[in-house]
Amino acid sequence: MLKIAWSPVYHHPLPEGHRFPMEKYSLLPEQLLYEGTAKDENFFTPSPVNEQDILATHSSEWWHKLKTLQLSPSEIRRTGFPLSASLVERETTIVQGTIQAALYALQHGIAMNIAGGTHHAFTNRGEGFCLLNDVAIAAHYLLNRQLAQRILIIDLDVHQGNGTAQIFAREPSVFTFSMHGERNYPLQKELSDWDIGLPDGTDDAYYLKTLYNALPQIIDRFQPDFAFYISGVDILATDKLGKLAVSLQGCRERDRFVLQTCKNNRLPVAVSMGGGYSPRLADIIEAHSNTYRLAQQIFF
Repeated sequence: MLKIAWSPVYHHPLPEGHRFPMEKYSLLPEQLLYEGTAKDENFFTPSPVNEQDILATHSSEWWHKLKTLQLSPSEIRRTGFPLSASLVERETTIVQGTIQAALYALQHGIAMNIAGGTHHAFTNRGEGFCLLNDVAIAAHYLLNRQLAQRILIIDLDVHQGNGTAQIFAREPSVFTFSMHGERNYPLQKELSDWDIGLPDGTDDAYYLKTLYNALPQIIDRFQPDFAFYISGVDILATDKLGKLAVSLQGCRERDRFVLQTCKNNRLPVAVSMGGGYSPRLADIIEAHSNTYRLAQQIFF
């Protein structure tokens, strides 16, 4: 059975006009239930993550400032969110959702988190709508408990996973792969194990050819036994922050290829949603829904 992490706290209230589309976190599960891709029993509700698991990835200073709401005005601006206790609860709940999804993936081959993909969170700071790095914390959770030995992080959000790259820069047990817009945020890129920067206006053909070439090579050379997949839909041509020109069909084919490749290689995969900023919420929901539809088709 496909297990999907979701909590009401994912849909966090933001000031009117904020550019981050929180609505997708309530609309996406509604769509999946409405169309029959998921049923109530597919969903589970995570609790906030254990503090010890946070501290296996993030510095104690950063976590203390975050949980006590003592970030400086500049640190708050860098995250892009107004700081509050409910926002911290949201972040810690998302992290636990990804950890539990990873554990379910070990059982069923795949599991998913309606939120997550907070790849701009560094060990000691947050930025770009990311305060805690859910995938990095979940990867350390598996490694520290010897539930995985070689983890591949497939980051196909349009923005480079700079925080994830920094966290695992000296960790040979984790391979970080980021395929992103070269001229997009962040301006200062970190060094992943393999970065592919795409030019503005990249279309389906170029995008998919690049992915088809890279992912099998990585799996063949690194031989991972677990994967995390950040399936951001901000690669869409409609995305107001993306700068690429990938169609909805191209985005779906991207997901199909990644998930089928994991299935063919018997590679358990935990999927976090990543970004999506198209002006029409319907475009975001449809693109994310495709990821869940494909997970059901390929794995179950």
